[in-house]
Amino acid sequence: MSVNDSVSNISQISPKLAKSLSSMGIHTIADLLNYFPSRYLDFSKFTLIENLHVGEVVTVRGTIKSIASRFSFATKKNLSEAIVSDETGSIKVTWFNQGYIAETLKKGDQVLLSGKVDNYKGLQLTNPIYEKVTTENIHTGRLVPVYKLPSTIFPKTFRKLIHELLPLSQGLIDIIPAPIKSKYHILDIAEATQELHFPTSIDKITQARERLAFEESFVQQLATELHRLELQALSAPSIATNISYIKSLIEKLPFTLTVGQKKALWQILQDLEYKHPMNRLLQGDVGSGKTIVALLAGLQTMQKGYQVALLVPTEVLAKQHFESICKQISNFPPKADQPRADKFQISKVGLLTSNFRQFGDGQNLKKKEILEHIANGKIHLLIGTHAILQESIKFKNLAFVIVDEQHRFGVGQRKTLLNLGLNSHGREKGAHNKPTLPSPHESAFVPHLLSMTATPIPRTAALALYGNLEISTIEELPKNRLPIKTWVVPEDKRRGAYEFIKKEIASGRQAFIITPLVEESEKLQAKSAKAEFERLQKEVFPHLKLGLVYGSMKGIEKDKVMLAFKNAEVDILVATSVIEIGIDIPNASVIVIEDADRFGLAQLHQLRGRVGRGAYQSYCLLFSNVTTSSERLDFFTHTNNGFRLAEYDMRTRGFGSLFGNAQTGFNFKYGQYLSLKVLEHAKSAAKEIIATSHNLDKYPLLNKLATPLSEELHME
Repeated sequence: MSVNDSVSNISQISPKLAKSLSSMGIHTIADLLNYFPSRYLDFSKFTLIENLHVGEVVTVRGTIKSIASRFSFATKKNLSEAIVSDETGSIKVTWFNQGYIAETLKKGDQVLLSGKVDNYKGLQLTNPIYEKVTTENIHTGRLVPVYKLPSTIFPKTFRKLIHELLPLSQGLIDIIPAPIKSKYHILDIAEATQELHFPTSIDKITQARERLAFEESFVQQLATELHRLELQALSAPSIATNISYIKSLIEKLPFTLTVGQKKALWQILQDLEYKHPMNRLLQGDVGSGKTIVALLAGLQTMQKGYQVALLVPTEVLAKQHFESICKQISNFPPKADQPRADKFQISKVGLLTSNFRQFGDGQNLKKKEILEHIANGKIHLLIGTHAILQESIKFKNLAFVIVDEQHRFGVGQRKTLLNLGLNSHGREKGAHNKPTLPSPHESAFVPHLLSMTATPIPRTAALALYGNLEISTIEELPKNRLPIKTWVVPEDKRRGAYEFIKKEIASGRQAFIITPLVEESEKLQAKSAKAEFERLQKEVFPHLKLGLVYGSMKGIEKDKVMLAFKNAEVDILVATSVIEIGIDIPNASVIVIEDADRFGLAQLHQLRGRVGRGAYQSYCLLFSNVTTSSERLDFFTHTNNGFRLAEYDMRTRGFGSLFGNAQTGFNFKYGQYLSLKVLEHAKSAAKEIIATSHNLDKYPLLNKLATPLSEELHME
């Protein structure tokens, strides 16, 4: 029998069981062996009967002295009762609603019992897991695997099936080269699989999990290295830095750049001078000023006669960037050698979304007109959403692409944007009408790429994870920003919180109220935006103007509400986490987050960043259904630093916490088992392999896995 055989071919598996396995995504024996436990029960420590105490979960080894079933008038079902003894004493054992056990176990049987000790007219074990003593027990007396299973599959049945098929794990393909496994002490795939299902120790579980994490990250790092080599073979326009021009722009700013902003700007400008495409990630905390850094680099690019594209995830954010950038650059001189009174022409800035096509001077355009202006170079800076990714768009000389909140875009979308630069230089599309990268000997330009994110990743982790990107980090906030005061508010203080919001609004401020759901749910006990909007408007804030925004609203309706909120025509905005990214309302000073325990720390931090953007003291109020104190929320209330929050999440929940909305290319199935050590080892191993086999021709299986992933990593 082979690991590639269908589970339906196994005699022990009935058609009904095969159907249940199929619903779990298990079709072959390999699928079955790769379906790993979610946790383990430690039944490995045996306790003598004389040492048992009420409330303990124990494993007892003993002999059945008597066993019988009887009818329970309370439950109207049969139950089984037994007396089990060891050399130190005896204990009563009761299995409710399981009368059949008296037929399965017999007097004199040696058994293992694992369960909780109760006190009912003396000590007893109630509904313990039982198993006859054999040479290798799998349900008790060891570290017992626990799987996530549908109700149609009994845990013992599944566990037994895995145990019987486990020897076939020797047929699983091990993609990690032997020298790599030896150097970095990586388990063979067969041993790792066996230890994950039926571990011999806690340490072996850790080693086996590290094997899974290493394999995933190793392939990802190989793809990253392949992509890095590919970029080095491509050409990009060299944009020389005009120091006097940059200084003149900075002098015109109404604020002083932070040290982090200046450092990041210099790194980007240096990259733009290279004849190979820049591939840099600019990460900074909420409100750290990433956009102005990108804009300054963009203006330098435009000064040299090239076009720049700024891609953002939402229409609201695109309009916001368009308006703020037009306002900002109206104070900038177009060239360093021209009089400062000559301002940059706002009409060179275009906006393109599904519903808006506009020039910076307020002129609304038809789709055909704006496409012509992009193609002939009349638009120097194009700001837009996914609409920019339309195949009909052609740039005249796109040289610099900025992607804001890069994790919100699919890899295919970002790759399409990257290829717009190729099309703008006459590059033809490849098979299936998809843009293709040029081969190294071709001269078509690839635009420089700057990705931005306000989802902080600890620098050491980012350097290991994003091996194909250079990293710029802005850690400090502008000096005039007041720290946001954050509190976890108990339910009995809710009325006081509402009164506090009323006072803030009376003083001219505005507020957000965030819920995790759009509609009410019977399954999830959490607040919904629609129901909360109705309740708040009628019962709590009847004299105030409330607005409602959620993700599935039509774009025009959403923009209408957001514009009203931005213009202070709405006092309180009730919303889901759709407002998490980019919404800039300097007048908002309070954000309430309902069911805060349902959000990750990174998302909570993004939501909190919607306030504190003006000159006013701002507040974040967290409500939670969790009755006990949450260490995670307590930590959140004591820090406004997104990088510290990311480090905390990484320490307490593993690397998996960094990939809450993981995109293709970094979608680690076993991200929860990743550690910085594993990631760094995988990166080093990948470099070693690529150094000896650039195209992985010595490793066909690795090549088959890594090459497609490398193609997906464009703009990742």
